[in-house]
Amino acid sequence: MKKLNPAIIQENKTGEVLMLGYMDRKALIMTKKEGVVYFWSRSRNKLWKKGETTGNLLKVIKIYTDCDSDAFLIKVRLIGNAVCHTGNRNCFYKII
Repeated sequence: MKKLNPAIIQENKTGEVLMLGYMDRKALIMTKKEGVVYFWSRSRNKLWKKGETTGNLLKVIKIYTDCDSDAFLIKVRLIGNAVCHTGNRNCFYKII
């Protein structure tokens, strides 16, 4: 089984939480190398550059890890106007 770490994506200036994704080792390496966020797509079962088809990229400002080094907080600048595949600015818009 592939080891995946949760990655919380937060807008750097406002603190808005934009989304949650999952990263494997290669996604983290590519994110650090290219300065835009990559995830492991569980539905497509492949490495995925966020915004590769929409142009809504996530420019990395800083990457943090938690105290156990098993989750990430990535502060970004959104290039574009939406993160969610539904067209919403962030993925956390449903109230329960």
